[in-house]
Amino acid sequence: MLSTDPKILGLAFLGGVIPSFIWLWFWLREDKLNPEPRGLLSIIFILGMLSVFLVIPIQKFIQANVSANNLQIIGWAGVEELVKYLVVVLIVYKTNIANEPIDWAIFLITTALGFAAFENTLFLIKPFSLDQTTVGLMTSQLRFLGSTLLHTVASGIIGIFIGLSFYLGRFAKAVYLLIGILFAIALHSTFNFFIMNNNGGNVLNIFAFLWVAAVINLLLFEKLRRKTD
Repeated sequence: MLSTDPKILGLAFLGGVIPSFIWLWFWLREDKLNPEPRGLLSIIFILGMLSVFLVIPIQKFIQANVSANNLQIIGWAGVEELVKYLVVVLIVYKTNIANEPIDWAIFLITTALGFAAFENTLFLIKPFSLDQTTVGLMTSQLRFLGSTLLHTVASGIIGIFIGLSFYLGRFAKAVYLLIGILFAIALHSTFNFFIMNNNGGNVLNIFAFLWVAAVINLLLFEKLRRKTD
C-alpha cells in the first residue's frame, strides 16, 4: 500500500522528477536554436506522467493472462512505448505543432521523461516509507542511469525515425514509424530482460549496452537536427 505521508511522497516525487529534469535540460539544449514553447512541453511532460495510470492496469492484465515470461516483458515494453507515442499523437494530431523534423523527437523524449519521472516516484515510495533513505537515493541514481535513460532513448528512437521521414510520402512515413516502434520495443524489452534476469554480476554490461544505444541515439538526433537546420 502506498504511503500517505506528505514528506515521503514529496521526497519520492523529487527523487523521481529531478533526474528527468536533468535529462530534459540536456536534450532541450540540443534544440536551443529552435526551441519549442515551454508551456507545450510542460503539458506533454505532465501527460507523460499521467499515462502511467493507463499503462499499469494494462501491464497487470498482460501479467495475468500471458504465461510466458519473455512475452510478458515484450508486452510490457510494447504497451509503454505505444502509450508514450499516443500521448504525443493526441497533442499534435491534425495540427501544425510538429512542423520540423526534430519536433517529434523532442516531444517523444519529453513524454518519456514525464513517464519516467512518475514511474521512478512510485519505485521510490517504498524505500522512503521504510526509512531506507540511503537505499532510496541509490535507487534514484540507478534509475537516473538506467530507467530514465532507457525511456528517453527508446521513445527518442521513434521520434527520430518519424523525423527522418518528415519530408517523405505517406507510405514511407508509415514504414519509418513501424521500424522506429519495433526498434524501441526491442531495445526496451532487451534491457528489461537482462535487468530482470540479472544475478548481480552483469550490471555494468547492461548499462554499457544502454549507453551505447544512447550514443547512437544522440548521433541520429544530431543528424536530424542538421536536417532541420
